[in-house]
Amino acid sequence: MLPNTGRLAGCTVFITGASHGMGKAIALKAARDRANIVIAAKTTHVNPKLPGTIFTAAQEVEAAGGKALPCAVDVRDEQQISNAVEKAVERFGGIDILVNNASAVSLTNTLETPTKRVDLMMNVNTRGTFLTSKTCIPYLKKNRAPGKIAHILNLSPPLNLNPLWFKQHCAYTIAKYGMSMCVLGMAEEFKGEIAVNALWPKTAIHTAAMEMLGGSGIESQCRKVDIIADAACSIFKKPKSFTGNFIIDENILREEGIKNFDIYEIKPGQPLLPDFFLDEHPDTITKKMESHDAVPELKEEKSQPPPKPRSGAVAETFRIVKDSLSDDVVKATQAIYQFELSGEVGGTWFLDLKSKGENVGHGEPSDQADVVMTMSTDDFIKMFSGKLKPTMAFTSGKLKIKGNMTLAIRLEKLMNQMNAKL
Repeated sequence: MLPNTGRLAGCTVFITGASHGMGKAIALKAARDRANIVIAAKTTHVNPKLPGTIFTAAQEVEAAGGKALPCAVDVRDEQQISNAVEKAVERFGGIDILVNNASAVSLTNTLETPTKRVDLMMNVNTRGTFLTSKTCIPYLKKNRAPGKIAHILNLSPPLNLNPLWFKQHCAYTIAKYGMSMCVLGMAEEFKGEIAVNALWPKTAIHTAAMEMLGGSGIESQCRKVDIIADAACSIFKKPKSFTGNFIIDENILREEGIKNFDIYEIKPGQPLLPDFFLDEHPDTITKKMESHDAVPELKEEKSQPPPKPRSGAVAETFRIVKDSLSDDVVKATQAIYQFELSGEVGGTWFLDLKSKGENVGHGEPSDQADVVMTMSTDDFIKMFSGKLKPTMAFTSGKLKIKGNMTLAIRLEKLMNQMNAKL
């Protein structure tokens, strides 16, 4: 991991969504450089499912060596943003760095995304980023002294217009790309005065929100928040001329001399979930997605044995799943899954992880399914045998999901357990 250099000592860093997760990790990294941290986030009361408040984060910042100013801020509220910026200027004398980290997500397709969820994503991601930047920019522009930091960093992806990143979660992609378009426009508008860049992880990052979304065990496929914090502080060291860039965390840290990325992994050596919006080979990604056997991977996995004959393979898969179920698995999952499979030996199948007894089988479940997954027979078998990552199957359109997305992602843990047996 990158050592602290003291480069940010005395600088004021305004971070939205800094009460937990990646925002707090950046805050703590900067605090170890003795920076002033404005913790601008909504969470003022303890949530047992999402630990951390602006006040607990402030305590951690102070303990790490920085100075903290906790501010209750919903980035959808322009007045709350203005109030927090005014408090920051009054307390610390100005603002040197803005990190737009606050974000809302719903990985649902067009017909399954409620209007209020669309409004939430647009207002938090795009509008919130724009308003917070607009409010901070007058103070950032005052940092004209040579070597003085003036930086906006948005945690948003490269503007990848490959349709596969739109087809399954159009509203989320538009809202997230709105943050990236702020980088594109503001970097040019304020060139020479303020550096404006975007940072995005190459792999999934383990946070409390990810734990809620993916369920227990998802951390083994994630990196720690430390990689984002190190990458962010590496960007802050750059001059104002370093602007308009869409930076991937691993890439900039390689430039800093980091070679061993196992230090950032929760469980070193485990396959990692690739993050959204990144193509392994941009010129050929569409063709690769059309091939059932070519899925972008972050790590080379062990060669797989020859595929089983498709005849009866679905039934065999469900037999192994049933034999592997336990009361603990049922208790931890608490969901009913329905699979609509096309192709040979397809049809409707179910996996009931809510009750004991006959938990799997052909046909519809006795109770309404929480999640319905539609895919081909071949892709179903590949998913459960580890040859096709569910994340890539979903984003490439091979897998369509209706219902509770959180429970859908939770199923991936069970799939990982099945890999060695299928």
